[in-house]
Amino acid sequence: MPADLDYYKTLGVERSASQDEIRKAYRKLAKKYHPDRDATAADKFKEVQEAYDVLSDPAKRKQYDQFGHAFKSGAGGPGSQGTPFNWGGGGGGGGGGSEGFDPNNPFGGLDLGDILGGFGRGGRTRGPRIRPGADVQADLEIPFEIAALGGKQDLVFRGEELTVKISAGVDTGTVIRLAGQGEPGIGPGAPPGDLHVRLVVAPHRYFRREGRNLLIDLPLTITEAALGAKVDVPTLDEGQVTLTIPPGTSSGSKLRLRGKGIPDLAGGQRGDQFALIKIIVPPKPNDKVRKLLEELGEAAHQEPRKGLW
Repeated sequence: MPADLDYYKTLGVERSASQDEIRKAYRKLAKKYHPDRDATAADKFKEVQEAYDVLSDPAKRKQYDQFGHAFKSGAGGPGSQGTPFNWGGGGGGGGGGSEGFDPNNPFGGLDLGDILGGFGRGGRTRGPRIRPGADVQADLEIPFEIAALGGKQDLVFRGEELTVKISAGVDTGTVIRLAGQGEPGIGPGAPPGDLHVRLVVAPHRYFRREGRNLLIDLPLTITEAALGAKVDVPTLDEGQVTLTIPPGTSSGSKLRLRGKGIPDLAGGQRGDQFALIKIIVPPKPNDKVRKLLEELGEAAHQEPRKGLW
């Protein structure tokens, strides 16, 4: 591994990069050079790992920015007079005061292993840190039909296109786990985290959902409702089917189409579809229509509000 490795160049970021920019750059390169994907890139992966271990730690990054790679061995820059860090705040005689020096933490956040060049307590060489990657979450909006009947939906996450397989019967709030698509692990062989995809179901143009049942509004004329009729009604996956309207059907009635609702997510029985009847009256009846309606009212002898209050 090059002794003069520039950690910023290794990660492809500026020296002024934020912690978030450093993390994103590391994640991208760690995936690219991970030994599990490319066995020939092990050395490059180690370089990326080393750069991230330093730059992701604010204390180590500060020492690296000030002393370069000398911070590992405790050799300070010019004016340090043999001390590992510039505690005196100035060059030369070290009489510039103690600004920036913490007597409880003289090594600026570095542990003993860093100061002694990779040796920990008892003089034993430390092994590489291994930490599984963190899980992350993302929302994915899917069409109503895919939620009801199942299918696949693409998700673009952090510049990568993923295909999410969706089971029939899911609803808003259902979470699908994509193993290994989260944050990369830290250290050789460390497993990546998972991506948890939370589904958001888009509304349908005319269907609504109640549990496993589908609802649809079905407008009828006064004549169709009074005398009965056969009308075509759309279904979710079988096209249009013919529904028989019994004579004397009132507005607000629910007519059922058995087994044409939402499949049960656990594999149980499919729900039903209900047509909600809405009787539509003529908006501006002409004289002929008005006369016929008056005759109908007289002949029917209806008292719809009797007994209600």
